[in-house]
Amino acid sequence: MGGAVAVELEEPVRERLIQTTASLKAQVRAVLRARIVLAAAEGLSNGAIARELVISVNTVRKWRGRFADRGPAGLKDAARSGRPKTYGPRVTVAIVAAATSAPPRPEATWSHRTIAAQVASTVFASISASQVGRILADLDLKPHRVRGWLTRRDTPDFWDRVRDVCDLYRDPPKGAVVLSIDEKTAIAARSRRHPGRPAAPGEPARQEFEYRRHGTASLVAALDVRTGEVLTEIIARNDAVTFTGFLDQLDAVIAPGQDIHVVLDNGSSHTAKRTKKWLADHPRWHVHWTPPHASWLNQVELFFSVLTRRVLRHGDFSSRDDLIDKLESYVINRNKTAKPYKWTYDGAPLKTT
Repeated sequence: MGGAVAVELEEPVRERLIQTTASLKAQVRAVLRARIVLAAAEGLSNGAIARELVISVNTVRKWRGRFADRGPAGLKDAARSGRPKTYGPRVTVAIVAAATSAPPRPEATWSHRTIAAQVASTVFASISASQVGRILADLDLKPHRVRGWLTRRDTPDFWDRVRDVCDLYRDPPKGAVVLSIDEKTAIAARSRRHPGRPAAPGEPARQEFEYRRHGTASLVAALDVRTGEVLTEIIARNDAVTFTGFLDQLDAVIAPGQDIHVVLDNGSSHTAKRTKKWLADHPRWHVHWTPPHASWLNQVELFFSVLTRRVLRHGDFSSRDDLIDKLESYVINRNKTAKPYKWTYDGAPLKTT
């Protein structure tokens, strides 16, 4: 059986660790408050500052108000009222040591209760799970939260590619067609086992959570960045043969004299040898590649997002054919009133209409 291993430290080393932890906490607090004030000086709203720093709006209001009243001195910690802390720095160090290490087997994440038990076994201090939670919150440590992380090499030309795509959106070549293309695969055709209930005053709509599966469908879509219109095709396979066939259709319907600029991500059907040969054989097609793992730069993803919200997420499809019919109907109706997206990157508008 595995588990966390207690580490014995000499007293001078332990005291230095305790002092270092307290100093780091003070520095983190000071940096956060300074960043709030600097962002406010740049004219950002409380909500924008809170989103950028991933803190609450109330925290932003508090430190902006203190700085406005007392200047830099207002950013210092005020004298604490109430009874003194029950737990000393040694307990804090033990909590941090537990929260930043692997939990005891077979558990995958720490809970406040298991951290409290770990502290009791290492520094022989009884502490409640709720107090552990307060200490962790003060340190901004969230051992119970796990985010996905992609281990990869940095893309050396990341910002060059970003700039290329954004410049294309901001200032498209005169007379050229600008397309954003991608596939949306494995769209599930699901029907609810029981009918839902419409919304009523004071009550949201209800939808049955049990469903039946009727297969899946995939589509490829080309968004005209200038007009906002979308051309889609239901596809049986997501491969280079299918993708180049779709490009053939686009090439046939676009006037021969026009250049075509297309934004593509690094999907396998886009980077396959067959696709690259097709592009080389059609010199009027100019590809703007998004960086790896940055397909959100592709505007067609906005269309897919709207399609998911408006049709798919709460849709009820009696069959795969019913799903396909509703997908195609939505695209046809949408194109009647299509407008280009007012797309932004890093908060700055790239296109105005």
